[in-house]
Amino acid sequence: MADLILSEREGALRILTLNRPDRHNAMDDAMASLFQKLLGEALDERESSTILIRANGKSFCSGRDTNVLGHRARDESDFHFIRQHQEGRLKMQESTKPIVAALKGGAIGGGCELALAADIRISDTTLKMALPEILYGVLPDTGGTQMMTALIGPSRTKYMVMSGQKIDAATALEWGAVDFVVAPEELDARALEMARDIAARPPINLALAKEMINLMHGPTIRTGTRAELYAQSYLFKTEDYQEARAAIREKRAPNYKGK
Repeated sequence: MADLILSEREGALRILTLNRPDRHNAMDDAMASLFQKLLGEALDERESSTILIRANGKSFCSGRDTNVLGHRARDESDFHFIRQHQEGRLKMQESTKPIVAALKGGAIGGGCELALAADIRISDTTLKMALPEILYGVLPDTGGTQMMTALIGPSRTKYMVMSGQKIDAATALEWGAVDFVVAPEELDARALEMARDIAARPPINLALAKEMINLMHGPTIRTGTRAELYAQSYLFKTEDYQEARAAIREKRAPNYKGK
């Protein structure tokens, strides 16, 4: 289990590497739990001032593992399950440490939301970003609607959320969903260089800079993320959600009834 996330510190830089390449770094319960544990430790430690999140394999993170969609390992309610995962994203946004995300391949669903919760995103040209939850009868629930809107505006976010379609690296850069795009062979070095450069700055300055800039959207994102919690808790109980799951399982087009 420990190998699912690699954690190392290089001076003032903490590096977390998603390491489930055979599943495109899709998060099952064990991987998600370990990530939150190591992320919490990285945010709390005094020895580091900056965090880099990257991934092994072809993709950054393809979201929640489809093998455990709807599964609740601790048998908790949908409300408590979603809220717990929201807290992880909000903790990233509201921490005083700058977080850089190095993206490639799929950044899908929860993987896209993980990327959005970082402060700076650099990707390579293979990136495909999507918030495809509507295709599964639900909606983004860990801040995707709020964070994406803050970056690319409401109309483009509505397109992504309502269609579930992917955007490529060039579109993500043009819209503002990512900040830099490089060739695949350059991604690791450029992301590390960027994170090292930020980590070399005075920690208190970094903390205050992030705090001030977050005042623009931070409170709105927190409030809107809670709205996602209420919407998603409701959607898990609808007939259309069950129909979406059945259609995927039976490999047919869904027949939604608005119930």
